[in-house]
Amino acid sequence: MTSRLALWLLIVVSASLRLAWAASLELGNDEAYHYLFATHHDWSYFDHPPMLALVERLGIVLSGGVVSAFHLRLGFILLFAGSTWLMARLTERFYGPRAGLLAAFALNVTAYHSVAVGTFVLPDGPLLFFWLLTLDRLAVAIDSGGRLRPWFEVGVAWGAAMLSKYHAVFLPMGTVLYFVLEPKARFWLRRSGPYVAIAIGLALFSPVIWWNATHGWASFAFQGGRALGGLRFRPETLAAALLGQALYLFPWIWVALVLILVRKGRQFYSEVGSPSESEWADRFLLCQAIVPLSVFMAVACTRSVLPHWTLVAFLSLFPMLGRKWADEPVHLTRRVVGFSALLLVAGTVVLVQTRTGVFQQGGEGTLGLLKVSRDPTLDLYGWDAVGRELERRGLLDRPNTFLFTSNWYYSGHIAFATRKHSTPVACYSAGDARSFSFWSKPDDWLGQDGILISMNGRSIEPDCFDRYFSRIEQIGEFEVKRSGAPIRKIRLFHCVRQNAPFPFNKPRPPSSVRTMAQRLTGGSVLPLMR
Repeated sequence: MTSRLALWLLIVVSASLRLAWAASLELGNDEAYHYLFATHHDWSYFDHPPMLALVERLGIVLSGGVVSAFHLRLGFILLFAGSTWLMARLTERFYGPRAGLLAAFALNVTAYHSVAVGTFVLPDGPLLFFWLLTLDRLAVAIDSGGRLRPWFEVGVAWGAAMLSKYHAVFLPMGTVLYFVLEPKARFWLRRSGPYVAIAIGLALFSPVIWWNATHGWASFAFQGGRALGGLRFRPETLAAALLGQALYLFPWIWVALVLILVRKGRQFYSEVGSPSESEWADRFLLCQAIVPLSVFMAVACTRSVLPHWTLVAFLSLFPMLGRKWADEPVHLTRRVVGFSALLLVAGTVVLVQTRTGVFQQGGEGTLGLLKVSRDPTLDLYGWDAVGRELERRGLLDRPNTFLFTSNWYYSGHIAFATRKHSTPVACYSAGDARSFSFWSKPDDWLGQDGILISMNGRSIEPDCFDRYFSRIEQIGEFEVKRSGAPIRKIRLFHCVRQNAPFPFNKPRPPSSVRTMAQRLTGGSVLPLMR
């Protein structure tokens, strides 16, 4: 079988498995919240740029307007098929078709990329696709002999990456680092091509800049603030970041990539100026990995970071991993079979646990190994049942009535579960309502009744909302069960006639930003940071 045919087989088989996975699971926390991006058209959003919403709408359009978990995920599955092809193409450009196939395969057997990025409604899916497309177009442009046209393509690809996730800002940084360190590439610093690409990319990104400028720079402050920490070294957060990388990529892939990073880093200066095409490619890819990895590892030294933040740095190392595997055919069959089997087993276990709770404590026919409170699969189960119960109780489509919770992803789940009804959903959180802060104004709900959906016996509810309504009456409560075991307790309250606006429209940035603002202003908090 040729490498090209094997690549298409990989794409078809892996996409088919993801389609089955997507059809079998309800939306997760982030996904349910991101669903609302597709229903609120805007130039950008509090959490992320708009590409996420565009890909969601693509899946809905392809399905003829049907809105379901499967159809919301469809565009992301198709994009990952494209990302698999791009990884193979980029690698083949440097190291040959066999290495390209194996790099694409390696991408498909990592936990986070194959399952989350390749299936779920997350901004990382579009980022992965356009990150790889930018690298591919950069490889062409750098090797173009001074032609300007390839740089237009670089600009469009990078602009699309910036519209996907702010992490794409590292792409030009890595490119500049390569230009500075590679003598044969320094002439590009004096050519117009790279600057044209930057201009095109910024032009495409300008709607996001405009949105931030007209919304108090809220998104930039929120995402930028998450990367700010203190000055005290915290070895536990650094260790957690490294452990997160290993778990998200799978330890056997992560170790192989780290070894490549270390080995190629040592060889970097000894090979500068080498005429070898593969060594030129190694240095180009290494520079694209060094910048984001250095930044996020530095951040991890002082504060906690989410495990997937650093994974864009490893994308540039997959082509070199594909080359390494191509040079070791004696172990190839064992790797392909072993890694594929491990991923299939892990995916099957997660799917079975999500749908049946077989490992949970309590319930019928379960193994009792996992406390319900510690089960991460609960995010993907039982929300449709909540929507059906609200409908059964006649709480939907009431005039002058809205639903609300005190948590942004709970409100996202409720909005998706009741999407076939006209009842609006709000998030009454004074500290972190995310994009709900911009989708309505506090005064919009004055004079209306609210249905508070309180999760898991939160003790401060409903008393914390007393002063905003004329009175609050409990309607009832119910439990969501899986295999006979209660996994979610829900209390319902009728909040009669809102008479004061709830301040959900002032999202607070991360504590690090607030602390910095207080230091700069002598204790007061800047209006932007309130």
